[in-house]
Amino acid sequence: MNPNVWALLRLASPQLPIGGYSYSQALEMAVEQGLVCDSPSAHSWIADQLLLNLARFDAPLLLAHCAAANVADWDELLSLAERQSASRESRELQQENRQMGYSLQQLLQHLPELDNAGRDCLARLRQPSLMLAWALAARAWGIRPADALSAWLWGWLENQLAVLMKTLPLGQQAAQRLTSQLLPLLTSAQHHASSLEPAHWGSASFGLALASMAHERQYSRLFRS
Repeated sequence: MNPNVWALLRLASPQLPIGGYSYSQALEMAVEQGLVCDSPSAHSWIADQLLLNLARFDAPLLLAHCAAANVADWDELLSLAERQSASRESRELQQENRQMGYSLQQLLQHLPELDNAGRDCLARLRQPSLMLAWALAARAWGIRPADALSAWLWGWLENQLAVLMKTLPLGQQAAQRLTSQLLPLLTSAQHHASSLEPAHWGSASFGLALASMAHERQYSRLFRS
């Protein structure tokens, strides 16, 4: 087996200790508001986030992070991290980026695989950034940028399904059926992100931003965003 497969599984694993399970990215609020109430509405929410948001901005931005880290273009990598931080529309999304970025940064600093150039880049970072740390993890573990994006998208989908199983009457079999329906959209999102020129990066995810801001005031909740 290609040894990079183990590294890829490691990066995509929900056991990676960065706290991704703590965040719903506003899906919990969408359930509270009745926007997501069953498998069909969950499919619509996740599909819209994939194709109208992630594929148009977050995914190509992450791919650019990984490409810059792969060729040691540190100035470009830091510039991309600033852009990602500025794009988080709500307080919760900002905190998620910082806190998960900090956790992955702490992990990398205590692993032998990260080279000195990567450590120097982390030292120059003004605040933790999840995408930058993800890109450095991919560099440290010898993962190609395109594969690092695949791991990111899979981890995002798996987390969204885990949120649904905790907030809806959605069992594991129903979640697996939903996964089968959504996997082709992961491929579409990846292909679109890989072909999108930087001048065309951008999305207008008003529903996500509003749900995230409303979630900050949700009376009872399981997730941090």
